[in-house]
Amino acid sequence: METSTQGNRVYDRAKEHFLKDFPASLPIEQAYVHIGMFLGWMIENDLCSEFFIEECETQIYRFKRREISCTVLSEIWDGYLGSDLFTEKGNMFCFYYYGGGLYKKDYQNTLAKGLPSIYHVVDSWENFAEIGKVLSLRYLDWERLVS
Repeated sequence: METSTQGNRVYDRAKEHFLKDFPASLPIEQAYVHIGMFLGWMIENDLCSEFFIEECETQIYRFKRREISCTVLSEIWDGYLGSDLFTEKGNMFCFYYYGGGLYKKDYQNTLAKGLPSIYHVVDSWENFAEIGKVLSLRYLDWERLVS
């Protein structure tokens, strides 16, 4: 899913999902859930760029207070996940983990097991916490690899 646009790496876009194999029976918002959960974890682990923090300060604050969900957070950025949103270290991890397809596998195995697709995962704080544990372990493993 990873493409590059004018020096900016695009890891994912929700529209790439709902314009392709997205289940017609689901609301379009479900295409934003997996992206929002990853973005939320990056926010909570201080891996976001100054640009993103400045542009999204209020939404980040509201997300951290659990006033807006992962889906809403992702929708604010039009389902976009790109390199300009992350620090250098954040991008290195995102390139390895998200860009390499490991996130999708972990998301599937952690939250979508037994569901018809990854798009059927409910945007809940419980699911966010569950995938967050996996992300944190993957991040620690990645840090060991690059140190």
